[in-house]
Amino acid sequence: MGSSAASETRPRWEAQQGFDDLGRPLRDITFCVVDLETTGGSLADGDRITEIGAVKVRGGEVLGEFQTLINPDQPIPAFIAVLTGITNPMVADAPSISSALPAFLEFATGSVLVAHNARFDVGFLRHFTAELGLTWPDFEVLDTVRLARHVVSREETPNHKLSSLAQVFRATTTPNHRALSDARATVDVLHGMLERLGGLGVHTFEELATYSSKVAAPQRRKRHLADHLPHAPGVYLFTDDQDRVLYVGTSKDLRKRVRSYFTASETRSRIGEMVQIASTVRGIACATPLEAQVRELRLIAEHKPPYNRRSRFPEKVSYLKLTREAWPRLSVVARPKEDLADYLGPFSSRATAESTLAALHEVFPIRQCKDRLPVQPTRTACVLAELGRCLAPCDGSVDELTYGAIVRQVRDAVTRRPDEVVDTIEAKMSELAAEERFEQAAAHRDRLAAFIRAATRAQRLGPLLTCPEIVATRREEDGRWAVHVVRHGRLAAAGVIPAGTDARSYVDQLRASAETVLPDPASPPATAEETERVLAWLERPGVRLVDVDGEWTCPVTGAARHLERITPRVRP
Repeated sequence: MGSSAASETRPRWEAQQGFDDLGRPLRDITFCVVDLETTGGSLADGDRITEIGAVKVRGGEVLGEFQTLINPDQPIPAFIAVLTGITNPMVADAPSISSALPAFLEFATGSVLVAHNARFDVGFLRHFTAELGLTWPDFEVLDTVRLARHVVSREETPNHKLSSLAQVFRATTTPNHRALSDARATVDVLHGMLERLGGLGVHTFEELATYSSKVAAPQRRKRHLADHLPHAPGVYLFTDDQDRVLYVGTSKDLRKRVRSYFTASETRSRIGEMVQIASTVRGIACATPLEAQVRELRLIAEHKPPYNRRSRFPEKVSYLKLTREAWPRLSVVARPKEDLADYLGPFSSRATAESTLAALHEVFPIRQCKDRLPVQPTRTACVLAELGRCLAPCDGSVDELTYGAIVRQVRDAVTRRPDEVVDTIEAKMSELAAEERFEQAAAHRDRLAAFIRAATRAQRLGPLLTCPEIVATRREEDGRWAVHVVRHGRLAAAGVIPAGTDARSYVDQLRASAETVLPDPASPPATAEETERVLAWLERPGVRLVDVDGEWTCPVTGAARHLERITPRVRP
């Protein structure tokens, strides 16, 4: 929803000047917009604040700004230094949290605290306030992420990250993961959203705080669409008057969940639009919540509903292939083949696969040319050989034994132990960050993150895909025993053991009636997302393995050990 031409010719805040005197007019509210930078995203892991930035505004006017670096008394991880641009030398002489935090609290007291993802920023501030024995002011808090979900549609921006919203509202400051810059950008985003809401009758802080609770009358009138659904786990499909599927969802209680779409608990503007179009809701009862989750994925892939944002195109994936030939190389392919090659993936996009490819080429000097080489090549080496980034088998610079050893290292990094890749790229990141070459360091960071995520996924899912059958059971939250039959990573059958029934007999019957699943490397029997859901259930506490046909393992030295180091604070 765009601004009118008239409003574009005057300051944004003037669009709020017609406020009534009911409640506290927004023009009279002092907002303190705050942003933090930290050493990581978890207080439980001991992460600390490295910078506070804040802007105090009222009636569209800036009343003051606050900014300070903070010495965290611990090293800033290279990954974070690349992300924020804040390095250890920069904070060496900065004040401690014990002096910076009281100064900020004094600056902010008496205002409404605003933050983009307030749970994160306010959580850190409250934690260190308590740790220092200070009194936390009785702040009212406004989260611009939550507000944006009701004000900014998916047609305008695919997400509600600060950087995306700053573009939507033409912020005068570009967010750059520095506290004051991000706070300034958040001010512009806040003012842009208040301008829109002013045109919708939101004139007071009280109206702003309850805006998300508004439900359109046509939305309420459709509550009867849920009346025929059972109180059972399953999948629901919203359809229009031409029986086209608009949205697919899943729930442990179909009727309760679908009824919530017609109440104040449903506040997503896009879903509200979908509900207005919908004419019927179909329900498919499932034996277990896992079966419901899997059916949901399959139905979304089949119907590609316009109001589902995820899982619509599972076929659009890429793989990284380590070829089997005289002089192996890495390449990005659309799907695996039965050619004895090693594959890493699937990747959700070709760009991510290529980023992982770049990470491996950064560490291992195997050839990057795209065609096959004879056993005894006689070509001229390319520039990569001169740069020391390729062993150059093309001109005979390396023998098969030496080159084969490097290929084995690549295979080992992809399938079992990624430490060499992680250590090499992190060292390069640290070196570039120390030289303040943050853009280049960020490129290495992104490559490393793509590699670790892909290797983790492949190492966790691969063994499950090779198992002809796994049968497992678990006592679920309702006290009943759920049974699942998994074949080559695909859920082949699901059921609940009826009371008084012989468990072994029931499991045997379920296995006999389960879907036949045959392995096919060129077209895996299940999407990666389905296999991940199945694996998550198998790894839940209390799961008992009834039978395992095959070898289900995961390397203890695998990439999963490194996931935490690539998941710092990510702003929504």
